[in-house]
Amino acid sequence: MEVLKTLSLFIVTALAEIVGCYLPYLWLKQDRSAWLLVPAGIALALFAWLLSLHPAAAGRVYAAYGGVYIGVAMLWLWSVDGIRPTTTDWVGVAVSLAGMAIIMFGPRPTA
Repeated sequence: MEVLKTLSLFIVTALAEIVGCYLPYLWLKQDRSAWLLVPAGIALALFAWLLSLHPAAAGRVYAAYGGVYIGVAMLWLWSVDGIRPTTTDWVGVAVSLAGMAIIMFGPRPTA
């Protein structure tokens, strides 16, 4: 259950970060309204708060989160940008998720 909870929290965190960065992109690159910066700021604040909810050490959380972010970003590429990821993209996602699992769920010495 801990694995599912951690993974779910990372996925929601990644979505908040991607939305927080994608909205300014729309403003800067596609001449959309500057008002998009308001929800972008809220999404980025939510992103930072969500990262703080993990009980593990911050550095470990940040390192492991990157693996999940890669996977969510590939799904965003496919669903929002309409670009189908390649086989090598998916291999990269698998490697990054394996790294995340090792970092978050690997054995730790008890002290």
